[in-house]
Amino acid sequence: MEKKKNVLFLCTGNSARSQMAEGLLRHIAGDRFEVMSAGLDPKDEVHPLAVEVMREIGIEIGDQKPKTVEVFLGRVPVNYLIVVCNRAQATCPRIWPGLMDGNRYYWPVDDPVEAAGGVEEQLAVFRTVRDELQQKLIEWTIEVAR
Repeated sequence: MEKKKNVLFLCTGNSARSQMAEGLLRHIAGDRFEVMSAGLDPKDEVHPLAVEVMREIGIEIGDQKPKTVEVFLGRVPVNYLIVVCNRAQATCPRIWPGLMDGNRYYWPVDDPVEAAGGVEEQLAVFRTVRDELQQKLIEWTIEVAR
C-alpha cells in the first residue's frame, strides 16, 4: 500500500479556514492523504461557528486544536502546502523543507471570522467559505490524482 501524502493547510489563526479545510479533506480523501493544519499566529480554539457549519454537513472538527506552523516546519515532511489566507501567503516561509516545486498552492479565501452582523449573517459567511473550500478540494483531489 502506498504511503499517504502529507497535506498542510496554512492560515494565520488556524481557527476557521484551515481547520475547515483539514476536516473537509480528511472527509473527502483521508484514505489518500495525511491532513494537517497550522497557523502563523494560532488562536486558542477552533472558532465555534466553524465547528457548527461543519457539523451541518456531518463533519466533526470540534476536537481539532489550533497549532503553530513551528510544529511542522522542518519536522514533518509536507508533500502539499495549501495556503488559504493573504496574510499567511505574505509571511509564510518561501522555502519549505522537502516541498517539491509546484506543490505549494495559494487559495485566498475570505476570513469568516471577520464577518459582520448577527449570528445568522456570520453563519452564512462561514457556510460560503466552507462550500468554497469543499469545491476547491474536490477539484484539487481530482487534479492530483492524475
